[in-house]
Amino acid sequence: MWQFLSNLFKKKNKIEEQDPMKKFLIVGLGNIGEKYENTRHNIGFKVLDYFAKQEDLTFETQKLGDVTTYKLKGRTFIFLKPSTYMNLSGKAVQYWLTKEKIPLENLLVITDDLNLPFGSIRVKTKGSDGGHNGLKDIQDKLNTTKYNRFRFGISDAFSKGRQVDYVLGEWTNEENTKLKERLGKSMDLIKSFALAGINNTMNTFNGK
Repeated sequence: MWQFLSNLFKKKNKIEEQDPMKKFLIVGLGNIGEKYENTRHNIGFKVLDYFAKQEDLTFETQKLGDVTTYKLKGRTFIFLKPSTYMNLSGKAVQYWLTKEKIPLENLLVITDDLNLPFGSIRVKTKGSDGGHNGLKDIQDKLNTTKYNRFRFGISDAFSKGRQVDYVLGEWTNEENTKLKERLGKSMDLIKSFALAGINNTMNTFNGK
């Protein structure tokens, strides 16, 4: 009897561990390399690096990106920083979704957004790429626009013809001062996505 119960408990644990609905892929978009590290376009990397630092996580270089895992209340978060450069982000996203058997609804992509004021947050379940090459490639590889994205506002404070220089430029001193609080808010949002669901997360964080 005890052996039967023991086997049943082990089987139950194994099923829970493999439950795809409890696994989440959190992708921060950015470009690899020191020269891009503190640029506006790399806010996806920056959010995940901040989260990792707060929770003492270590990224490891694996296929198509740097990866680390975080567990919270029965959920498993897989954090991915693609090493494909921004324009080929979809290849890494598709690979890790497939490898970890994560359903599309459990994907959250973190990206910069020129159309939002600095530091503002907008979570959406679908939408166009908005001219963002990383989102465009993800859309192409997944063959859908229906995936969750967390847009972090970087504002559009650039003169005509200077967009590329702006997004690949570094944060100002004033922006850097304000970033810590925004990164903390972003960390809370990621946890909420897995624990409370996408709709509650949108209601709680959008516009905050």
